[in-house]
Amino acid sequence: MELSNKRDALSALNWLVEAGAGEDWHDFVRWTLEQGYPGLENLALIPGTVGASPVQNIGAYGVELKDRFDSLDTLDLMTGRVVTLGAAACHFGYRDSVFKQHLAGRSVILRVRLRCPKVWVPALGYLDLQRAQAAAGIAEPTPQDVFDWVCAIRRAKLPDPAVVGNAGSFFKNPVVSAEQCRAVIEREPHIVHYPLDDGRCKLAAGWLIDACGWKGKSIGGAAVYDKQALVLINKGDARGAEVLTLAQAIQASVLARFGVVLEAEPVVV
Repeated sequence: MELSNKRDALSALNWLVEAGAGEDWHDFVRWTLEQGYPGLENLALIPGTVGASPVQNIGAYGVELKDRFDSLDTLDLMTGRVVTLGAAACHFGYRDSVFKQHLAGRSVILRVRLRCPKVWVPALGYLDLQRAQAAAGIAEPTPQDVFDWVCAIRRAKLPDPAVVGNAGSFFKNPVVSAEQCRAVIEREPHIVHYPLDDGRCKLAAGWLIDACGWKGKSIGGAAVYDKQALVLINKGDARGAEVLTLAQAIQASVLARFGVVLEAEPVVV
């Protein structure tokens, strides 16, 4: 009865939208807006499928998948059973989930259900979005406005995977203690950082990498994108070993200068 009441309450506040795992993520976000279901617009233009989105707990511009997540169905490869998992069972973390931990290689996501709020409030906490809003001169943006701004920002900063080989953001934005953040700010007052609700701070990995002089630099065919230091690209003939060597060199230089550990987002197989 308690679970039923909770779901009834959530249904009153949200539209429950389900999509198959093989659907293109960006097309799905665009479709939700076309149907009048806002809430995913900050996650526009993230490459990949709907089924991959919970694995990484994708996030952008102040919104993470877990903020909109309801449940998913997964095929247990050990038993052949279809199992439904809620948010708690998925163990969502920053670019992390149970599917990157003890369920890695043991399950296949079949479909995902998300909650889109019936009373929508724009998430405009990131400076890039605030600048876009100011440039547009729109005091009360619509979900479509935010969607368009996010797409424009991403297209200006990030290479198209269909044109330039890349895996999107290669490093996670490091989360550090308040004390460590203050120590970095004392040395680098202009560092881009975002206070978190738990008192810690998230540092912009791209800013750290750029400050170490890596933007545009390369090792063999692997290079740091010249418009966004967070992205590693394949100039056309990169070997896997060159990508890893470049990533490790970047991690070493950021650690040496800032005392901050960068963690790679992609899973290397």
